[in-house]
Amino acid sequence: MGSSPPTATHPILKPALRRGWRDLNTVQFGAAPAHAVILGPVDTATGSFLTLLDGTRGVPLLREEGRRMGLPDGHVDALLHRLTRAGLIDDATGGGPAFDSLRERPGVLDRLRPDLSALTVLSPEPAAGARKLAARRTMRVQVRGTGRVGTVIASVLSAAGIGHVDVRDGGCVEPWDVAPGGLSVESVGERRDTAALRAVRRAAPDRPPRPDRRARPASGSRGRFEGPPLSLAVIAPRDGLSAYAPDPLAAEELVDSGTPHLYAGVVEATGVVGPLVLPGGTPCAGCLARGRTDRDPTWPRLIAQWRSGHQQHVPACDVALSTAVAGLAAAHALAFLDGELPASSGARWEASAPGLDWHARPVWPHPDCSCGAHERGKGEQTSEGEEQHDTMAG
Repeated sequence: MGSSPPTATHPILKPALRRGWRDLNTVQFGAAPAHAVILGPVDTATGSFLTLLDGTRGVPLLREEGRRMGLPDGHVDALLHRLTRAGLIDDATGGGPAFDSLRERPGVLDRLRPDLSALTVLSPEPAAGARKLAARRTMRVQVRGTGRVGTVIASVLSAAGIGHVDVRDGGCVEPWDVAPGGLSVESVGERRDTAALRAVRRAAPDRPPRPDRRARPASGSRGRFEGPPLSLAVIAPRDGLSAYAPDPLAAEELVDSGTPHLYAGVVEATGVVGPLVLPGGTPCAGCLARGRTDRDPTWPRLIAQWRSGHQQHVPACDVALSTAVAGLAAAHALAFLDGELPASSGARWEASAPGLDWHARPVWPHPDCSCGAHERGKGEQTSEGEEQHDTMAG
């Protein structure tokens, strides 16, 4: 038997899941199959009791209400246990001190309520969604690239509650960088990083928490503190080729420091999201380049020409596709930051206009790459094989 699920102090049926009766004794929570739960049999008295699970009553009061309704002793606790194991119960007062600080700022919390609702659907345990939302405020993400894709990613992450979103880029904003949710038309001619940072702040529900002054200052910053360590870097270059065929050297310091990083961009009306690189664990840009060269020996020659050329042109990055890529990349980034492993780990998602059929292309660890992913993959396969052998032998 598994361990008992956490107990909610003030149980509430997750409001984000719609409730409907399939028949007199069966209730369905949720419309979409991915997260729907069917519960039955449920008698009439228990069905009436469900309406009391609105977060305004503690467990002792719910027991009293149950007795008044004629429910047998122990029925309320058994029902709460059953609903909690099914992932249907949240805690109206849970989330810990970090989330309590959000409750004290109702205007900020109201901005984040849709994100909180989504996290409660995705998090089976009571108050887990609240804890994840509060944890986002302590995280720092760096977005490299402030074009139509990068700036929108940064703004979406900021709007979703990530407390510290840095942006890096050079040059000045061009008219074709403007996009809804990203750089505004008023920013044309400004420094890219300055304009993108303003877009990030405009999207944020509130100001980020103050950095810990005990942290180490940024390298070369003469005592300026840059906030918490990087949780993730998103590489979304304005030149989509650098996301489609990323230069391993450009991410070398991220690999060396063990910083997770995700690629995203648009090249010639093709959008790409991934791979998500967990240094030493999943394939990196070097694995991607070596794998492509194995399949097409002329690839390095082509890449060298495309990278060294001085072709100044407006990228084929239409606003609809760039927005779709930014949204998908931000969703994958948030899934990772919330503790999940998104589908861009070990794969790259691609979609080309006009069909826009998203499909995943696996990225395999390469034996000649020094990132360590291939060696770790061999170790995991060996371990799984030994475990299977031991099980069969037993």
